[in-house]
Amino acid sequence: MGILIMLKQGWHKVYNIASWEWALLYALPVAGVILALFYYWFAIADRYLVFLYYHDMGLLVPDTSPFSKVTASRYWMAGLVACGMIMLLYIFANWVMGRRSKRYYPPAWKRVWVIAAALLSIGLPAITMGVNDPRLPAFLAVLVTVATLVSLALSLMPGALAARQPKRLLWLFLDGWGVALLLWTLHHMADIEEWMDMGAKWRIALAIIILLAGCCWLILLSFIQVWRRKMFEGTVNLFLAGLCVAYLLIPLLHYVLFSDDYRYITNSDNFFARNLGIQFLAWLLVVLIVWGIRRFRLYLAMKCSSDPVEVVLAE
Repeated sequence: MGILIMLKQGWHKVYNIASWEWALLYALPVAGVILALFYYWFAIADRYLVFLYYHDMGLLVPDTSPFSKVTASRYWMAGLVACGMIMLLYIFANWVMGRRSKRYYPPAWKRVWVIAAALLSIGLPAITMGVNDPRLPAFLAVLVTVATLVSLALSLMPGALAARQPKRLLWLFLDGWGVALLLWTLHHMADIEEWMDMGAKWRIALAIIILLAGCCWLILLSFIQVWRRKMFEGTVNLFLAGLCVAYLLIPLLHYVLFSDDYRYITNSDNFFARNLGIQFLAWLLVVLIVWGIRRFRLYLAMKCSSDPVEVVLAE
């Protein structure tokens, strides 16, 4: 019904950000792209390449069979890669529509997510448990679905900014890279002892360098934003930007650009800690650092501004 009305009257006359019909027009292609990618990975492509079955990963990972721990993580990491692609496509589409009409505004991302999630909750288990061999057991299919739905929520959030405030989204993207470096580094806390036993002290040094690079990048952006008199984002927005870059964009870039000719899905050890407690601790530390950067920006703005009211409004 919504599609027929749009064809007859034009989208600019019927859209409503709170309309379920308007959200349906976006949710269908979003879910369709994700299901198509999963169908390709699980039913068409060579799974031995996509998920690196029986791939030699050295003595540290002796088991890379289809249901080993490392291979199982590749299944749900596929959801992050798929949603990374959705994020880029959704941002680009909304940016184009926003440039074509000042009246354009995408539907509320939560409504798009609800409709797409309903479709994916049926489609993803059907694909992962019903095509090709080996077929995933129920608990892995659920894990894949949950990881994809969480990632999908992140991927849809930037759509409104892309349409209405693209410059603000660009600044968030720049901040996101700094936060992503923190996220990527701190989840390796549990690996330090293992690296010491391996004699790989260079990995510790590299992690420290990347951590410092992330902090320095955020501090540099703080000075630039104060100089350019930009509105400062809140701690939550900065952290979410980091999540989008670290867990959606980078896995996608790895799949497209850095997986050689295999086009394989990375395993979770490259992005998440093996211990859930360590992972939550890493996230907490990143939130505290981001909060500190936020406070530093406000302090810097107060020192550099002749009108404190401007700083309050920016906050």
